[in-house]
Amino acid sequence: MKINVVTQAALMMFIACMISCGSQDKYYSVSDFGKVKKIDAHFHYLTIDERYMRFAISQNFKLLTPIWDGEVPIKDQLMVSTEIRRLFPDDYAFFTTFPADSFYTAGFADKTIARIEESVRSGATGVKIWKNIGMVLKDQNGKFVMIDDPVFEPVFRFLETNHIPVIGHLGEPKDCWLPFEKMTDPSDVSYYKNNPQYHMFMHPEVPSYEQQIRARDNLLRKHPGLDFTGAHLASLEWNVDEIARRLDRFPNLRVDLAARMYHLQYQSKLDRKRVRDFMIKYQDRIIYGTDDEVHDIDNADSSKIIDNLGKGWLSQWIYLATDSVMGVKGLKLPKEVIDKIYFKNAIRFFRLYGK
Repeated sequence: MKINVVTQAALMMFIACMISCGSQDKYYSVSDFGKVKKIDAHFHYLTIDERYMRFAISQNFKLLTPIWDGEVPIKDQLMVSTEIRRLFPDDYAFFTTFPADSFYTAGFADKTIARIEESVRSGATGVKIWKNIGMVLKDQNGKFVMIDDPVFEPVFRFLETNHIPVIGHLGEPKDCWLPFEKMTDPSDVSYYKNNPQYHMFMHPEVPSYEQQIRARDNLLRKHPGLDFTGAHLASLEWNVDEIARRLDRFPNLRVDLAARMYHLQYQSKLDRKRVRDFMIKYQDRIIYGTDDEVHDIDNADSSKIIDNLGKGWLSQWIYLATDSVMGVKGLKLPKEVIDKIYFKNAIRFFRLYGK
C-alpha cells in the first residue's frame, strides 16, 4: 500500500505533535514557574515586613526559616518567625534552635530539651544546629567541641525519639579550607573575604574539613532514627558521588540545595549526565532551598530586594527544570522530580503547613 505525499506529510506532523505533546507532559517550561507549588525550605526571614512574604506567595512559594545560633540573637529571630507564622500560617514555617555556648552549664541537656518543647508548642516545626558547633565552641580546656560530643547526646536522643526534624549546618564548603585563588565558587570568595573568622584556611587550629564531616557522620551513626537534613548539600557540595555515598549509608539523611547551586552547576559543566542522574536517583532525598535572607536595613530598597529574589528563584528553576543555557545547560529534570524537590519532600519530611 502506497502513502501519498499529503498523507505522509500529515502523518509526520501527527508524530511530531505527539512527541512535542509528550515532552510537554513530562517536563516543565520556564513559563510554568509561577504555576507550580514550591517551597524555599531554607530562607532567613528576619523582618516583620510582610512585603517579602506576599511576594513569595505571588510566586507560588511557601517559606521555611531555620533559626540559627549565630550573629542575630535567637530571641529576635524567634519573635519575627512567630509573628510571620501567625500572619501566614499556611505559607510560613520555622525551625527553632538553642544556644550551644551554654553546653558547659549544669542541666544543659534538660534546659535545652525544655526550650525545644516550648518552641514546638509555639509553632516550630523542627530544630536547626549550626556550624558554631565544631568551628567556634571550645570546652574549658580550649578544645573545640564537635557535634558528636557526649554533651549533646541527651538532646539528640530526645529529637530522635520524638521524631523532631533537624536541619544541620555542620562544617562548611570545601572552599572554606582553600586559599581564595583555589576556590571554585565566586560567592565563597566574597563570603570569606567578608567573614575571615570563618575562612578556615586562615585558622589551622580549627578542626579540619575531614574532622567536621567525620563528626557529623558519627552523629548520624549513633542516631540512625534521627530525621536529619544536611544543609548546603551536607557540606559535600564539591562531589555528588560523596553525597550519594552518605545518602546510601544513612537512610534518614536528606540534603538541601541552599547556597550550593553553583557547585552543582560547576560539576554539571564537567559532566551534566552525572549530576542529572544523581538528582533523579535521589529525588526523594533532595529539598530545594536558597539561604536567601530579608531583614530590616536603614534606607533599604525593598523593591530591589524583591527583584533580586525573583531573579534568583527563576534562574534556579531554569537550571533545574529546563535545558536552557544560562552559563550552563539546565538539567531538565522530569516534572515528578521537580515536584518532589520543590515541594513534596519538604512537606513530607518537615510536616509543614498541615497539608
